[in-house]
Amino acid sequence: MSPSVETTTLTSASFEELVREMLVRLGEDPAREGLVRTPSRVHRAFEFLTKGYKEDPDALLKKALFTVTYDEMVIVKDVEMFSLCPNGKVIGLSKIPRLIEIFSRRLQIQERLTTQIAETIQKAIEPQGVGVVIEARHLCMMMRGVEKQHSSAVTSSMLGCFRDEQETRTEFLSLIRNRSNGV
Repeated sequence: MSPSVETTTLTSASFEELVREMLVRLGEDPAREGLVRTPSRVHRAFEFLTKGYKEDPDALLKKALFTVTYDEMVIVKDVEMFSLCPNGKVIGLSKIPRLIEIFSRRLQIQERLTTQIAETIQKAIEPQGVGVVIEARHLCMMMRGVEKQHSSAVTSSMLGCFRDEQETRTEFLSLIRNRSNGV
């Protein structure tokens, strides 16, 4: 009997083997100097860029709830995510950028990202309303395709009083437009 030869298939291939195959299909030699460790680097990069799949946004927020008697807006800027109008509880402000990081480190589109952030905050603290506005530049538009360097996309998700009360919505939008933070 001859020893069995195990054939690598697309589904059984390691991440590094798949990257080596991509390099070959691009016309490169994955064994050449400078590319030998590329499959491992690409694997580590994808682990980092998609680490949001391994993190629990609900658990993150539950660790940072504080009881307060405050019923005005809370606006977090410079992460392109804004606003909470709490109803008895608030989230530690540092958790908002971390929540954004969790959802953005997934294979993601901006529209879904905006909604997921708003809905997770709404579920965690049940505020009077949540408003999330994301203004983002997309590398896919900057580096390839249309190659437009200064374009951005803006999405929003309004829940509760931000959706239902025009005065609250207007105040919120006015406050986030005021970029007095040095930007």
